[in-house]
Amino acid sequence: MTGGNADGATDRPGFDDGTELGRERRSHAADVLSTALADRDGAAFVHAGVDRDPGIRYACDRPADTTAVAYDGTADEWLVRSSAEGGGHPAERLASALANRGLEGTILAPPRIPHDAALYLERAGFDLASTDALERARATKTAGERERIAAAQRAAAAGIRQAASLLAESAVVDGRLAAGENGGDGADPEPLTATHLRTAIDEAIVGAGGFPAGNTAVDPDSSRAPDEPLRPGEPIVLATAPRDRTGYYGGLVRTLVVDGDGGRERRVHVAVTQSFRSARSMLTAGPESVTAVEADLEAEVRSFGFDTEQTVATEVAGVGLEPRERPLAGGDEVGPGAVVRLDVAGAVGPGSRIRIADVLAVTDEGERPEWLATPSQSLSPASLL
Repeated sequence: MTGGNADGATDRPGFDDGTELGRERRSHAADVLSTALADRDGAAFVHAGVDRDPGIRYACDRPADTTAVAYDGTADEWLVRSSAEGGGHPAERLASALANRGLEGTILAPPRIPHDAALYLERAGFDLASTDALERARATKTAGERERIAAAQRAAAAGIRQAASLLAESAVVDGRLAAGENGGDGADPEPLTATHLRTAIDEAIVGAGGFPAGNTAVDPDSSRAPDEPLRPGEPIVLATAPRDRTGYYGGLVRTLVVDGDGGRERRVHVAVTQSFRSARSMLTAGPESVTAVEADLEAEVRSFGFDTEQTVATEVAGVGLEPRERPLAGGDEVGPGAVVRLDVAGAVGPGSRIRIADVLAVTDEGERPEWLATPSQSLSPASLL
């Protein structure tokens, strides 16, 4: 049985409708796999796994509990066998189908292909060789995928704006934030906590057609307890990475301050926001490695007076059917077709920091990459409304 989560939806990933998005993905994957097969003198590409495997979901619109999928480069054709059809293990039936086509020799497969699937292919007379071609294909997003990520990002923005609304309307009572002025019945206003904000974010995400997927957090690196009242003048970090109905993720982080007095958090905020502009300009000029983009983000923050003793954290990673996917490792290239989340944080003081994250879609070289569904990066809650 599939479990549930706090957002009221199931934990089961969404699938696309088997229409244009699926065809678009398979066409793109076929281009990458064809090259890999030609370079390695391979007969076909095969993957097998459960319906939660993002590689399986990428190649098959509606995978069953266990699915085996192959790309026959000679025929330029995809083959799928699933447990929903019955009649033995899907990988065994797929191996037989490939052999019956007269294919022989080397089969390319992801390094993580299940052991039993590998055995079925070997018993059918094939040799196995590992490839990351499918992962490389997934690192470059199609137009349909960019739109699905943008949909998840719009849901994320709705959640963050709902939390900003609560903070903008909050009152300060005895040095703590309270929800609204008061109830009008003489009762004291209810203290505003991280739990209140997280619930509000998740409800707004669901209302916008997304699924929080358990990825929402308020002050994730703070020692403050979830039910401890929030305080004015202190940075409040809101982080969320929901998915849309087809399983594509977004990723958004904002830091808000109620009744801030400027000072150090303002200087850190200017440094962090400027780093996003610098990275966008860098990627406009051409492809760069994940390491180079992360280094540029950090260098830009430090150029505002941060010395080596002050903490600056940066992360660049792709988003798609997983919250973090290629380009991910330091040498991975962020180039045309990549959709990446840039996440930057700078320390304000002990246990306090300014953190912002946005999703950037890289287009053709020389064109400015596009921020997807980006609300204001201001520290003021009212500026997000």
